[in-house]
Amino acid sequence: MASVRKVSYYSMKVPQRPGSGAQLLAALKAAKVNLLAFTGFPEGGGAQVDFVPQDNAKFVRAARQAKLRISSRKTVFLAQGEDRVGALTRVLGKLASARINVVAVNAVTAGRRRYGMMFWVKPKDVATAARLLRAR
Repeated sequence: MASVRKVSYYSMKVPQRPGSGAQLLAALKAAKVNLLAFTGFPEGGGAQVDFVPQDNAKFVRAARQAKLRISSRKTVFLAQGEDRVGALTRVLGKLASARINVVAVNAVTAGRRRYGMMFWVKPKDVATAARLLRAR
């Protein structure tokens, strides 16, 4: 069974230009901020990037120091487990059975028979999803 936890993430808009993401990540690296996940996608002529930091306070300090215009803290779920055929179906199936809509998902195999998945539900469904999945 996957381990599911509720974690914080922060978003920001960036220009859709080569190197924009690398520049952000370099600033965080210089501040020794470890990310559990990072994702980006096109948004309104630019891009949106989401940061899932291991240490929220350290991330916020580093972002302020680098003058990054990050959002307020939001919630995402992070699932990690043994990679196998259908690995995502147990978690996503539980949510579907409870009629909780997953509004976005990113999943990847991590090698060594492991996978990771981040998924988002509507804010009104966070507490219910956390209870259902026993997310810590």
